[in-house]
Amino acid sequence: MNNLNTIAIDLAKNVFQVGLFSPQHIMMSNKQFSRQKLTSFMAKQEKAIVVMEACYSSHYWARLFMKMGHIVHLLPAQHVKPFVRGNKNDRNDSIAIAEASWRPNIKFVPLKSIEQQDIQALHRIRDKLISRRTSIINQTRGLLSEYGVVIPQGLKSFTQHISALIDPEDERITVRMKQQLRAVKEEYDQLSRRSKAIETELKQYAQQNPLCQRLMTLPGVGVLNATALYAAIGNGSQFENPRALSVWLGVTPKQYASGEKSFYGGITKRGNHYLRKQLIHGARSVMHRIKAKDDKLSVWVKQLVERRGKNKAAVALANRLARLAWILLHRNENYHSVAS
Repeated sequence: MNNLNTIAIDLAKNVFQVGLFSPQHIMMSNKQFSRQKLTSFMAKQEKAIVVMEACYSSHYWARLFMKMGHIVHLLPAQHVKPFVRGNKNDRNDSIAIAEASWRPNIKFVPLKSIEQQDIQALHRIRDKLISRRTSIINQTRGLLSEYGVVIPQGLKSFTQHISALIDPEDERITVRMKQQLRAVKEEYDQLSRRSKAIETELKQYAQQNPLCQRLMTLPGVGVLNATALYAAIGNGSQFENPRALSVWLGVTPKQYASGEKSFYGGITKRGNHYLRKQLIHGARSVMHRIKAKDDKLSVWVKQLVERRGKNKAAVALANRLARLAWILLHRNENYHSVAS
């Protein structure tokens, strides 16, 4: 691998900056290519190490260059920025990408397959639909409060009250407002149907994927968390150990150390924020169901809640679930609770 050239590409929509470096890290060229010319240029190159920032369209280009026989690495953008020298431009960016890739301790971003990309897209679309639906609910509840109508929290309560308010016999709001509420209800129902359809599709996929089935044996990991984990890490082989996955997810504490002083703060919140959020939600669901359980994990969670409180315990449990997920994928076995 040390005898291969390095090709550093600064990605964009239409114009790409391509830096070609020798095995001795000497720059041989640094030119701009159009989208069409980039593909033909890379197809003519001998096997090389291609490095890019993990950003817009990077996984597509990574899969394309791998088919051409190249070795592809994606770099976290925050690890490239310190190597930019001089002014911020495409030429300097491509040089910085190459220099960052040569660092011995650099951690590359896992490459996603087409299948993983599909599942990730479904999760992101669903998350956006849920966000829009929540926004509609909050706005409607705020507007109706000015009419003296207070709707309790919850989807079921919201749909019941809206259906009652748009009834012609209900006189709590004006006819004009009833017309707007009918449009709100129609939009709300459409968003709910779309999100439900995506959840159904994810459930069908999880039933056919053995890795998702294995992950779903973990407490707190259902269809959504299992498919989100698969979309993000695949079989987890890119991580050396369980802790590496936890660090990548940002559920490990920050460390502040200088000389003889060292202390830890809140979690780093690095990496995939959506997956981190889902795992914490899953951890909270576990905490609601452990009162009557006496297995080792449940006992540990109950003791942690007493010492540190529910919120910190939920994050700690999410950290542990991430590590357990890596272990199950690494060992190809299902989760079995252990008696305390």
